[in-house]
This record gives sequence, structure tokens and C-alpha cells, in this order.
Amino acid sequence: MAGTKPGTPPIRARIGNTGEEGRRQPAMCLSHHPRGEGLPINHLVQLSLGLQSDKRPDEYVALARRAEEGGLDAVSVYHDLFFQPAIAPLLLMARETERVRLGPAALNPYTLHPVEIAGQIAALDLVSSGRAYLGLVQGAWLDRLGLEESRPLSSLREAVEVVRRLLAGDRSGFAGERFTLGPGAGLNYEPLRREVPLMIGTWGPRTAAYAGTVAQEVKLGGCANPDMVRLAREWIGNDDVGIVVGAVTVVDEDGDAARARARAEVQLYLPVIAHRDPTLELRPGQEPPLDRFVLAGTPAEVADHARSLFEAGASRVEFGTPQGLTTTGGVDLLVRSVVPLLHR
Repeated sequence: MAGTKPGTPPIRARIGNTGEEGRRQPAMCLSHHPRGEGLPINHLVQLSLGLQSDKRPDEYVALARRAEEGGLDAVSVYHDLFFQPAIAPLLLMARETERVRLGPAALNPYTLHPVEIAGQIAALDLVSSGRAYLGLVQGAWLDRLGLEESRPLSSLREAVEVVRRLLAGDRSGFAGERFTLGPGAGLNYEPLRREVPLMIGTWGPRTAAYAGTVAQEVKLGGCANPDMVRLAREWIGNDDVGIVVGAVTVVDEDGDAARARARAEVQLYLPVIAHRDPTLELRPGQEPPLDRFVLAGTPAEVADHARSLFEAGASRVEFGTPQGLTTTGGVDLLVRSVVPLLHR
């Protein structure tokens, strides 16, 4: 790791370790697929909810409660540029839930300094009684702020190292190319945990390989393509690291209406992600296939699509915004009709 002192351990912790006895633990990751073929899906994988940060406080609380009651394992909040910062709704939901893991999906070291990242995740971990995870990415849409994304992997590596040192109470100092901690610098309070589970979002082989050495999960944000899951597993090079697949999700009893809504919603993300999927070999100007970037249709269709992602090696499927023709209705239909299909 660039700029890391020899012998310094990377940031690693058991996925879902809440630090509380008696709390239900997340399902085991499907990290050694196809060893788990033939076993019930619910014995192997996790399901989560991904929320856009554009809601009122009471909406976040109601959705998180419904997700937890409905058997989902985690709730993520996006940190997309020009939307609400993820930390606010996460803290609200942490006080009103008891079991689900909670985390931002995801923060980046360009718009948020690693010191602030460490502080936010430490606060979330404290309020949630040890259910927080940290999602980090290199960032998107940064050109709108005039920010230069030079050496993005190096910046990500250094951000991980700074966060690790701050949470661990390491005050020996760190001097990187982008980020620095002076000797003696550290948090002026004791975090609940000195290690918090790490998820790194990427579509690239170099970052995926790096994540395989420091993270518990790698997220393919905006992906619903089983072939991409298989390729990412090769890139990561570590079967103990889970693969999270999160995509625009629209479920409705009217499958055509669901797909039309999904097609409209995914337009925000396609310019960023469509060309990053090497399994599609898209030509310039070619329209990306919708079903490789969204989970959309009737409950049975969405469940079948999710199952294909698990069978390809995903350890967690995240049902992303807007979930349905309305978010409340979509989340309710997911937990009533989709989750039971995957758990039977």
C-alpha cells in the first residue's frame, strides 16, 4: 500500500460483526461459489436496500423499519453529488432499527477528507451500536466541481490508510502523496470499534484487485449483469471478499410499467457506468441492454434476476432506488413478494 509503513496491517474486520451478543448475524457470504450450488439462497447471501438521499426524515425512518421487519440484511444510503449527505439519514435510521447493517454507498476522498470520513463512520457505528459499514469509491461527476481526479487509485489507497489509522488510534503519522497525518494527530474520542467493515465500489480491475487485499466487500454499483459478477470475481482474486451488486430497481405487478420507470431512472447513471462493463463490448452510440443495469419487472421477474446474480457469485444484492413506481410501494412489494421468493 502506497505510503504505508512496513508491517502495518490493512483495515479488515469480519463482515456484519456487530459486537453485541444475541443479535442476528447476516447470512453467510457466497464467497466460494460454486461450492454452495444447490443450497437454499437464504443460507448463502444477503439482501439490502439502497436509498437515494432525497427524502424527508420521517420517510427514511419508515423505510428502514419496513426493511428490517421484512427481513432485509442492510440499508445503504447513496452519497451522490448534489443530493443530501448520506450521514444524516443513516443516523436517523440507526436510532430506529436494531438489526440491519447501515452504511454510505459510497463516500469519496475528493469531496470528503478522510478525517471527516473517519469521523462520520465512527459516529454512525456508535449510534447504531456497531452495525456500520464504510463504503468508499473514487467518485463520479467530479468534473462538475472542477476537481481533478489524478491518480484515483492512489488517493483511494491513502484514504483507506488514513481512516484505518484514525479508527485504530495509530498516532505515528502518515505522509502520502495526497493525504497527510502529522505525528500525534488522531481522534480526540474513543470509537466504538477500532475496525469497521469496508466496502469498495469499482468497475475496474486494478481497484478490484486492491480491494481484494483490504476490503470485505466489492460493490458493482449500477450493475445487474451476471457476466460482470463472474469477471469481477476473477479481478478480486480473493474468495473471502464478497461481491455486492446494486442497481436501479423497480418492482410492480405491471412488469411493463416497472421497466418503463426503470429505463427513465437509470439514465442518471448510464453515462457513468455503461462503458465500464467490458462483457458487453458496446459500440459507440449503441444503447446498453436495460436488463444488464436494472432489476425491473414483476416480483417473480425481479426475484429470478436476483437469483441469477447470486448464482453468478454475488454475495449481496442491493435493491436500489426508486424500488417501485413509488418508493414506499416498491419497498413494501419487495419485502412482501420478492424476499419470500428468494428465501424459500
